[in-house]
Amino acid sequence: MALLLAASLAVVVALLPLLYLGIRALERGPAFAWDIVTGERVAALLLRSLGLAAVVVTASLVIGISLAWLTTRTALPGARLWAVLATLPLAVPSYVAGFTWISASDALAGFTGAALVLTLVSYPYVYLPVTAVLRRMDPAQEEAARSLGHGPVAVFRRVVLPQLRPAAAGGGLLVALYVLSDFGAVSIMRYETFTRAIHTSYKASFDRTPAAALSVVLVLLTVALVAGESRTRGRGVHFRTGGGAARTARRVPLGAWRWPALAWSAAVAAAGVAFPVGTLGYWLTVGNSRTWEPGLLLETTGNTVLVASLGAAATVLLALPVGVLAARHRTRGARLLEQAAYAGHAIPGITVALAMVFLAVRYAYPLYQELPLLVAAYTVLFLPVAVASTRAAVLQAPPVLEDVARSLGSGPFTALRRVTVPLATPGIAAGAALTFVVGMKELPATLLLRPTGMDTLATRLWTETATASYAAAAPYAAVLIAVAAVPSYLLGRHRP
Repeated sequence: MALLLAASLAVVVALLPLLYLGIRALERGPAFAWDIVTGERVAALLLRSLGLAAVVVTASLVIGISLAWLTTRTALPGARLWAVLATLPLAVPSYVAGFTWISASDALAGFTGAALVLTLVSYPYVYLPVTAVLRRMDPAQEEAARSLGHGPVAVFRRVVLPQLRPAAAGGGLLVALYVLSDFGAVSIMRYETFTRAIHTSYKASFDRTPAAALSVVLVLLTVALVAGESRTRGRGVHFRTGGGAARTARRVPLGAWRWPALAWSAAVAAAGVAFPVGTLGYWLTVGNSRTWEPGLLLETTGNTVLVASLGAAATVLLALPVGVLAARHRTRGARLLEQAAYAGHAIPGITVALAMVFLAVRYAYPLYQELPLLVAAYTVLFLPVAVASTRAAVLQAPPVLEDVARSLGSGPFTALRRVTVPLATPGIAAGAALTFVVGMKELPATLLLRPTGMDTLATRLWTETATASYAAAAPYAAVLIAVAAVPSYLLGRHRP
């Protein structure tokens, strides 16, 4: 019961922006809102947004799963280095990556550029959970399949892939939600999607009804995606109950495929890491001493780490009961709670921020333009990141150990604290690190909700690029990537 209440509290927080959307969307009557959502423009935006999400998710699955397999299960030369490089694109904000690519070739503007940039910055959402599963997977199952005469392809398809499916599906869902809610890359690439249309509507008029109605469509689209993802998981569960957890799987020799594998890993690293960093290096060199303000740079870095850390801690605490409930209780109610936790992630950051302002001004005015309001917005935006990691980690923790703890007199909460959480700690920590990274990069909500006089690296970067002061923006972009690269590096470096 306590777990259910805690999960319900997390879902209530995630659904708070929906209260704002409901009020705003119906402010001028249901008929007016219906005319907006059934118009031809909404249908076009829906097709464009879904088309972009489909391409990015497909590409991210291909890149994420292939790199996870190469760095974890094969004798790829320099596997540790490639594993680290595969996670570093998490440190690159989509608007920074978009700027570096569009500055190289204006021909990338539009769908092609948006798909390229969003794939390069979001495939780690697939790579990381798939890698975690591969590292903890019992190699005895694959060995048994090979002993029965199955070849490498059959073993991967029949034994490995079913165990990767929950992690890959969860990562693919996060990528889809990231694409649907992204504002920076699609704006720089000048590709019209729901988020860009919502932002334009907010800026063009004091009437929030059209933008709220568009946001409602985006939320309904998210619910449909989450429901579809839950069907791809299957009903099987995969966890260890014996000593197989401590044994490392035998690495597969690549033979003649070694050079194509190296070329593939190098190409992804070059496009996702080397190119953006190299472009920023250029802008740093063409600047002058006036573009560097060490005091302001240090202050904004401290602010960024503070708000991202608080956001990550609050998000993980709220995600823990939801993730455990989703992994351990396969009931309709548990699925609904998990799906509801994803709703806020598809709402654009600017909409979440305006919802928080609306709620604070009307019901909690002391929180207006205070740090807790920004942290609350982060929990709404990034709760799915922590929930997905927690659920995947808890799924691999044997439930029989909880049963043993309860048979020895421990209550459900004690068994959760002393057995399940310690076993799932690596996955929970990965979720916290991911939340920290995406929190550092978050822009629209931070712009509106940060306390007066407080800047972060993202807001300073946006301020400078808005006036085309790219040399002045480069130091903030470089430090943002450098700080965000630390947890990304640790995620990629950690190996059994």
